[in-house]
Amino acid sequence: MREASGGFLIMPSGYLADSFAKYRPLIMAFALASGGLAYFLVGFAFSYLWIMPGIALIGVASAAWHPASVGSLSARFPDRRGTALALHGVGASIGDTIAPLCVGALLLAVSWQTLMKFHLLPALVLAFILWRSLGSFYQDSRPGPDLKSYLSGIKDMLNERNILAIMVARVFMSMGRLSVLTFLPLYLTEDLQYTSLGLGFYLMLLYLIGMVSQPVMGVVSDRFSRKVVLLPAYATLGLLYLFLPATTNGIQLGLVIGAMGLFFYGTGNIATAAVMDLSASEVQGSTMSVMSVFRHVFTLPSPIIAGVIATEFGTEAAFLYAGALLLLGAVVIFTIKLPPKPAPAGD
Repeated sequence: MREASGGFLIMPSGYLADSFAKYRPLIMAFALASGGLAYFLVGFAFSYLWIMPGIALIGVASAAWHPASVGSLSARFPDRRGTALALHGVGASIGDTIAPLCVGALLLAVSWQTLMKFHLLPALVLAFILWRSLGSFYQDSRPGPDLKSYLSGIKDMLNERNILAIMVARVFMSMGRLSVLTFLPLYLTEDLQYTSLGLGFYLMLLYLIGMVSQPVMGVVSDRFSRKVVLLPAYATLGLLYLFLPATTNGIQLGLVIGAMGLFFYGTGNIATAAVMDLSASEVQGSTMSVMSVFRHVFTLPSPIIAGVIATEFGTEAAFLYAGALLLLGAVVIFTIKLPPKPAPAGD
């Protein structure tokens, strides 16, 4: 539901981000507020069916946020695009690292419904701060492309073989990542019998190392090549997914999950930078949208496929499925040619 609602709105959101650049702070503030409201609604749900509108609103928030934020950074720092998007990812990793441990501890004291309701107030406060603090940066934004130029830029993007190959590889990565995010909590709590606090600890590890690795990946990709980062990241992450079910104790499990965190989040940002390197500067927000639509369409069934596999062969099989997808992505990355070094603005 989240993927479907986000995929439906991601293209209009990208067009708005490119055509009305001076309103990007308002778009991003709306995204933050929508996310808080989404969890608030989930907290009030009294049945599985009533959870669905809140989950759909999370997809709306994601669709509004990413084209405006990523498009802004990509256009503003064309010579350091990988580093800028990596640092953007660090912000997410900080939250992703702190939140599972805090939530796991709080769930020992309050119900999950109550905890969901807590999200609304900080989301509204942060949305207001972001809207007020960033507004001055976009007042002098140039007018966006007209519809003809906009469609031409998207068409040129989709005619580029390397762009399509990178998007295919990213689909494999997203399918594997979503399957792991779906079944890792179930594996830890139901198969390995960890408490909510233990679950929070291991999910924290999944993002903790990424705070350090993402800037490094961004700098290396800017100085040398996106492929220098993407190929080993895909291959290593695929092997770690395959090895995850073979861990025999908590220390080994922590080491594997921590190592997964090196590439779990940041690899997507480098892939995004690689596509934006090859796209027109006027449609950076829409480039993000096209990538997202492509990803959403093919990623949508991945948790269901993983669920069928896990039901038939056990939860561990979902990780083997994810590992195979990442290795397929590595093969795709291996076959394409990317510039040795991203071209500076104006080239």
